[in-house]
Amino acid sequence: MEGDKDTTEDGPKRSYAGIPEANFVDDVDAFMALPENSGAVDTVLKKLDEQHSKYKFMELNLASKRKRLRLQIPDLENSLKMIKMLQKQQNSPEDFEAQFLLSDQVYMKAVVPPTDKVCLWLGANVMLEYTLEDAMALLVKNIETAKKNLSHVEHDLDFLRDQFTTTEVNMARVYNWDVKRRQAAKAST
Repeated sequence: MEGDKDTTEDGPKRSYAGIPEANFVDDVDAFMALPENSGAVDTVLKKLDEQHSKYKFMELNLASKRKRLRLQIPDLENSLKMIKMLQKQQNSPEDFEAQFLLSDQVYMKAVVPPTDKVCLWLGANVMLEYTLEDAMALLVKNIETAKKNLSHVEHDLDFLRDQFTTTEVNMARVYNWDVKRRQAAKAST
């Protein structure tokens, strides 16, 4: 898949989430002379402010996704540990005692007999029964995917911070260009 690649023809992938890159305004005079800008400072500053707001919205979404993934990975790893424990107990004739989360902050003791099957919550109120081997394979795959997604989200957040900085610098440069232009116009009159 296209999104699975870590590089493009140009080198490292800029953004996995398709975040648009903010172009640095090196020559403000040339930038303001472009037809879409037509020297209207207020319009340009408004566009840059909108772009900054969009980046802020993207940051909130990515931060929320990062938080969810950071909570999901330990849950998946704990489930994997439990599967490994069940595999060790599979050939034992004895039951073992375990505590499980019933609801927030409420745990329940259970006596677990040796078993070769386990039920996993898949999300959206869906639970499926798996053999221990299939459950382990699924959890390992989900952990790898979650870690990869977390890495992509953190990369995108770093990329987004760079876009914030570039946009803020562009806004300052356009504003300062306007101040100098007004001062020059005032001095010439």
